[in-house]
Formats: sequence, C-alpha cells, structure tokens
Amino acid sequence: MNGAQRLGKNINGYFGEKIEINPVLTDCIVSGQAHGWQVEEISVPTKPNLVALTRSVSRDHLRQGTNEARPTSRIYISAGIHGDEPAGPLAVRQLLQENAWPADVNLWLLPCLNPTGFRLHRRENAEGLDLNRQYLHPEAGEVRAHMGWLKEQPAFDLCLCLHEDWESHGFYVYELNPDNQPSLAGAIVDRVAEVCPLDPSGIIEGRPAHNGIIRPSVDPHSRPQWPEAFHLLAHKTRLSYTLEAPSDFPLPVRVSALVTAVRAAVEQSAKAR
Repeated sequence: MNGAQRLGKNINGYFGEKIEINPVLTDCIVSGQAHGWQVEEISVPTKPNLVALTRSVSRDHLRQGTNEARPTSRIYISAGIHGDEPAGPLAVRQLLQENAWPADVNLWLLPCLNPTGFRLHRRENAEGLDLNRQYLHPEAGEVRAHMGWLKEQPAFDLCLCLHEDWESHGFYVYELNPDNQPSLAGAIVDRVAEVCPLDPSGIIEGRPAHNGIIRPSVDPHSRPQWPEAFHLLAHKTRLSYTLEAPSDFPLPVRVSALVTAVRAAVEQSAKAR
C-alpha cells in the first residue's frame, strides 16, 4: 500500500492545497469532447453556469455480431460541491483524460457543483451557503439549477459523489442502499487501500463505521438538511456512494484514492449488469 503519511496541516479546518477551477474545467471539457462526450451548460441565474458531460453508449455497437444487445449501466458522478475539496474535480479531470471506462456504461458527470466556492477557496458558495445541505429546501441558485437538470435525466443505476474530509484519518465511503442490492462498498475500499490508507475508526462523523464503510440511516426524516446524495436517493437512484478522501494527506494521494474508488465502483456496477 502507498506509504503516505498525514501532513498535519488541517487544524480546525482545511489548510491544504488550493486549485484554480477554471483551467480544470477547461481540461475536463476538452478531454470530454476529444473522446466523444456531450458537453452542456446548466444555467445558473447568479453565474457562473455549471458544466455537465454525458457519454451515451450505442447499443448497436455492443451487439458485436450477436442478436442481443448487452445491458448497459447508467451511472452519475459529481464532484466539487465544496470549494475546499480540490481532489474531486482533479479526479474527474484524470478520469476524463484517461477515458478508461467499461464499454457498456452510460455516464452523466458534473466536475464542479460549486465553482464560486473554489474561486473563493472556501467550502461554501459565494453567498455563504453550504450547497450540500440545500437539497430539501433549496435556496442556492446552483442547487436549484442542478435539481432542475436532474429532473430531466433518467434514473441512474448508481450515483457517486466525490468528497474530501479534512478531519479524516483515511479514506471512507457512505453507502445508501435501501433495497439491499449487492454492495459495492467492499470492492471500493479494497481497491482504495492499495493507494491510500483507510480510516480505521469505529465511529466516523458520529456514525458507526467498519473498515472505512458507513451505512447511515436512509430515512429521509432523519436528515433535516438533505445532502445531494439524499436527493439522488429520493428521486434518481436506489444505490449511492459518497466517496471521502482524507484531506490531510498529500493531494496526489487523495486524487488517486477517488480515481481508484470511481473505477472500482463503475467496473463492479458494469459487471453486475
């Protein structure tokens, strides 16, 4: 496993690396277009707009000389909802540049849900709102625009939300799986453990955890302020993973952890189909 050590920078908050989000988004768009992705702007009244990239698989292409089309997966990936979590957008950029997706996967990808937060190098957006607490009673223009866009999309087989945690002792994952589908969490943490330490804590963010896996309550009434993952579970999917890289480790380690986690989840989802 990677021998990365904690940096000890984050005392009562995030004090790690910062990124300029505009060049990262430009790289995402350029790489997506080069590999045949569709690029769309989601209009936000307060500006700047959000960027969405979609990849659709041709079922005819998948037949490959047979009479039956292989089933396809529909997977949603988002990053950058907090402006002090740079590993998510960087991981998305790497995934788009490498373009190493399974052949039978359709993808919806948003590289950065909070561009104003990144420009200010802080968790909240320009209005001081934590966007990941806005998905039940939305006030922020970014969240309203995002929810409107989601309403026009199909249901997803899997949703992945990329995050960081400045307090974490290692990588961990939240699983929302109310129908008890085959879990992807074990495969995710096993793969990530090869490149980044897992958080060994028995309690993470006030919830029981085991081997870096948290399975919180999926009761919508248990959360008065919904994160993005709860909105997705209520309206778009029955299987969601929030991937949390440890912010107090070097940025390349965090990016590698998120890239590895996404690859593991997407590959396992495609196999299950």
